Amino acid sequence: MTDLYEKLKAEPFIIAGPCVIESRDMIMRLCEKLKEITERQKFTFVFKASFDKANRTSITSFRGPGLEEGLDILAEAKARFDVPVTTDIHEPSQAKRTGSVVDIVQIPAFLCRQTDLLISAADTGKIVNIKKAQFLSGVDMEYPVKKVEDSGNRKIMLTERGSMFGYNNLVVDYRNIIDMAALGYPVVMDATHSVQRPGGLAGKSGGDGRLAPQMAYAAAAVGTKGFFFEAHENPSEAKSDGPNMIPLKDFENVLKKLKRIMDAVKG
Repeated sequence: MTDLYEKLKAEPFIIAGPCVIESRDMIMRLCEKLKEITERQKFTFVFKASFDKANRTSITSFRGPGLEEGLDILAEAKARFDVPVTTDIHEPSQAKRTGSVVDIVQIPAFLCRQTDLLISAADTGKIVNIKKAQFLSGVDMEYPVKKVEDSGNRKIMLTERGSMFGYNNLVVDYRNIIDMAALGYPVVMDATHSVQRPGGLAGKSGGDGRLAPQMAYAAAAVGTKGFFFEAHENPSEAKSDGPNMIPLKDFENVLKKLKRIMDAVKG
């Protein structure tokens, strides 16, 4: 079997799932459906969901089931559907346990300068996906990358998720994708978080999910092969990031158009 990291360097891929683990049944349903869709559209698929959303705007916001229950659910999805999985960590103490289950350890954008967090993720030996902070340029991602490299891990991915543009708004500068690609690692376009409006919805983050497909299409036009989408059966009822999400019923059509753009660029 081809090594996952080699596949992600060579082939188009999709990282997708809900923002947070809402329930075991919901994760199993979504993982099964997303795998079916991505397989039909010939993308390598990685399932993503968070066991804890530690950076929610409000203290009353839903955070998830926590480390142990969350990883148990992800391990079940991984085994049942034979898919690689990823989740994010917020503290160095979470890295080793998380790395025992997931294939990719994700570093949240706000935390991508946290040296101990990056070192602990690197020490798992798993792929490390570093999301670019909303306050950094693509060129500046050289330094988080160096922290992981110097810890002995060169299985690195970098994710673009927009830059701060005034209060409660983000903008995507596609030069950042080109600059990060120059560092020599796979670059992912996070289409749904890039249309987020952080903290802009009365104590929680808002967003404009109808624009998320366009973020992915534009990234494909500059050569991106990896895409991150949050998808949900009913985004209006999602417990985190609902306004940014792609409704599951629309997801396959988004991938069909994305594939056509990628084929046109390749051709």
